[in-house]
Amino acid sequence: MTQREKWGTKLGVIMAVAGSAVGLGNFLRFPVQAAQHGGGAFMIPYFLAFILLGIPLMWIEWAIGRHGGLFGHGTAPFIFPRLAQNRFVKYLGVIGIFGPLVIFIYYIYIESWLLGYAFFALTGKLLSLATPESMTGFLLAYQGLAPGSNILTAYFFFLVTFVLNGLIIYRGIRGGIEKLCNIAMPLLFTFALIILLRVLSMGPGVLDGLGFLWNPDFSALVDAKVWLAAAGQVLFTLSVGIGVIMTYASYLSHGDDIVLSGLTAASTNESAEVVLGGSIVIPAAFAFLGVAGAQAAARSGAFNLGFVTMPVIFGHIPFGQIISFLWFALLFLAGITSSVSLMEPAVAFVRDEFRVERKIAAKRLLLLTFVLCQFPIMFLGQGVLDELDFWAGTFCLVVFATIEVFLFIWVFGMDKAWTEMHHGAELKIPRVYRFIMKYITPAFLLFVLVFWFIQQGWATILMQGVGEANRPYVLATRIGLIVLFAGIAYFVRKAWYNQKISGEIT
Repeated sequence: MTQREKWGTKLGVIMAVAGSAVGLGNFLRFPVQAAQHGGGAFMIPYFLAFILLGIPLMWIEWAIGRHGGLFGHGTAPFIFPRLAQNRFVKYLGVIGIFGPLVIFIYYIYIESWLLGYAFFALTGKLLSLATPESMTGFLLAYQGLAPGSNILTAYFFFLVTFVLNGLIIYRGIRGGIEKLCNIAMPLLFTFALIILLRVLSMGPGVLDGLGFLWNPDFSALVDAKVWLAAAGQVLFTLSVGIGVIMTYASYLSHGDDIVLSGLTAASTNESAEVVLGGSIVIPAAFAFLGVAGAQAAARSGAFNLGFVTMPVIFGHIPFGQIISFLWFALLFLAGITSSVSLMEPAVAFVRDEFRVERKIAAKRLLLLTFVLCQFPIMFLGQGVLDELDFWAGTFCLVVFATIEVFLFIWVFGMDKAWTEMHHGAELKIPRVYRFIMKYITPAFLLFVLVFWFIQQGWATILMQGVGEANRPYVLATRIGLIVLFAGIAYFVRKAWYNQKISGEIT
């Protein structure tokens, strides 16, 4: 068997996992979720979900991935049978390749908007758009959604972004992803701190924004949607339940400390989200727009908040051109450290299970994803991107997290799982987490799934919220997702059969 890749340093793997987790959700999705769900009230279920859901899942995924790496496997279809001693569970693991691959297909296009907007901020184009209406019109034209507009400029930045991602993925773990994250993460935090200091100096309205974020309205806590939103944000922001951390952890040695490393990566992400993300967008909106305007901006969604509200605000303050550039550069760095991680499970699968050189595996998968990327680009206005985001970025995430918790804790066994997590660890996990991982975490995940089915399941499946004109596109997208899932399952079966014939699997 070819020697699998390894991380260069302990700091490198922490930066890479943090880079995977620190993405657009930290600076765009989190402020919107907090503003829409009671401000400070949202933070209570958020921190509870982080302690009871996020941290346990982070440790579980690190442990599962490192365990699989001992057998030369970096993806769920071939790691899960090592936990359950059952060849059929490999098909449950398909989600761990399918989910991140689908997210990559649309995420990279959104990421390319950030590169384009960083360029427009630097050249002063954004500064000339002084009103939300003009900024909205510019965004729609850029996306090709306004009458008479085209997407040639956006497509150019998509090509540049795709090539950058491809080069990093092609160069591998140590020479590509680790090197990128070691540079991008300190730069990202530096940009965020500069923007934060500028926002905090904007005036008394900033304190109102901070107060809104941290003063809870306890009446909001009786709404189950607030708890569901908090749990979903924690899963989304930590990149758990996707399969990426499992693959990253498979490149560790068995003696590497996953308890401290996992906790450090999770804490780095939370610092970016709560301290920086929460202290930039909402306070800036409160200072410039007032209470009603800030809440209206938050209700307009993450895209409008990031691409319309924030550049308009920065355009009206001293040094706004520089701050606006730093804002979009920061988001682009957060995006690219996440997007390169999304491709890694598929690359690891082809390389590990078909014994293909990494560079060849990367070329083939980049060609495939480039073709698939055209669909969300060309049919952005027909609901294709939203459909991909829901099934891969929300639904599969919760389902996969539930599967891995039950397999590792209940099937593999709590005692063996606890021993595996502590192998090589300098820090001991508090014993209360045995109870949390065995009962609270899976119950929390099942509650999220059951509640979704009760509230929205059939309505989503029957496309009740989809406009008549968009239904054929949404249906075609769902058929495409089923075909892609079946295709990955076929290659999983083929790799399994090949290894069984060669005697590698008994």
